[in-house]
Amino acid sequence: MLKNTQQLLDIMAQLRHPDTGCAWDVKQDFTSLIPYVIEEAYEVADAIERNDLDDLRLELGDLLLQVVFHSQIAEERGLFTFEQVAAGITEKLIRRHPHVFGDAVFTDDAQRHQAWEQAKADERLEKTRSLEPVSVLAGVAGNLPALIECEKIQDRAAQHGFDWKTVPPVFDKVMEELDEIKEAWQSGDQAHIQEEVGDLLLVAVNLARHLNVNAEAALKQSTKKFAKRFNYIEQQVEASGRSLRDCELDELDAFWNEAKVVLKTTQLS
Repeated sequence: MLKNTQQLLDIMAQLRHPDTGCAWDVKQDFTSLIPYVIEEAYEVADAIERNDLDDLRLELGDLLLQVVFHSQIAEERGLFTFEQVAAGITEKLIRRHPHVFGDAVFTDDAQRHQAWEQAKADERLEKTRSLEPVSVLAGVAGNLPALIECEKIQDRAAQHGFDWKTVPPVFDKVMEELDEIKEAWQSGDQAHIQEEVGDLLLVAVNLARHLNVNAEAALKQSTKKFAKRFNYIEQQVEASGRSLRDCELDELDAFWNEAKVVLKTTQLS
């Protein structure tokens, strides 16, 4: 094992020592660490999006720490070790890439993707070791961000034929869901409104899939665009010696339209 990897494992074991370790580290368990795993993964993504490669190196280290932390807890309980975690992903990579480590030949990305998904399906069947029928949707983590979970669920269903073959019907479905939201709003039934809004978001993800757009990435990009434009509004209002609450919506909306032009010009220059 590499020197630095072994040192990291040794440090984690020392931190978890019940007598001489860190009190905070000792009291952690799989469940308590969930927020940190998710947070570190998002910080890795943020460093990549900012193209900050120095920060990426540091954030990958933080994410690796979570793997080591969980592995140490598991080893203490006699469940598995870090070595077994590494061995597991190594075996999986070899199994899922028969065109690299075996004799399989794929002519395009579609064949490679189909083989990858089939390998995952076979793994799920093997994992359950049950005589009961296994849903094709099994294995999608329930604590994924909603858009990502929705996309994965729809991808699974589509692989088994439950999907529109062309884009136009999806557009029609989006419009249908909009009408249903309006009807729910007019009824005043808040639970029904929430249900219909959820249906619209689900169909919007489906539309994104059919347009080869990652819904999570698209929404994040649009949110950042919104924030930049709103920051421009704040700057213009502040320059006038007022606060946002002093302005009418029409004026703020005019600044918004101005921001679209100014920021677009700045990005192009």
